[in-house]
Amino acid sequence: MQFDTEGNAPADLSHAGSVVDKAIEYMMEQKIGSLSAASALLGGALGLLSRSMSDDAIIQVLNNAIASVKAGELRADGPPQG
Repeated sequence: MQFDTEGNAPADLSHAGSVVDKAIEYMMEQKIGSLSAASALLGGALGLLSRSMSDDAIIQVLNNAIASVKAGELRADGPPQG
């Protein structure tokens, strides 16, 4: 993601997020399985990233995502216990 000189996210990020939310909503209405929908979105996102980032930069993005999962940041109920 490209931030401006003050470290703010791009202005179109919210719009892009809304478009993705609508695509997810549509897939759920079409009874596409969550795993299939998520896999398609992830594959599309990786393809898009590969057009504008190096492999090393993509790996860093994925490592950040892995760290978020391990920290429990994606769960509504907080970090995993144990």
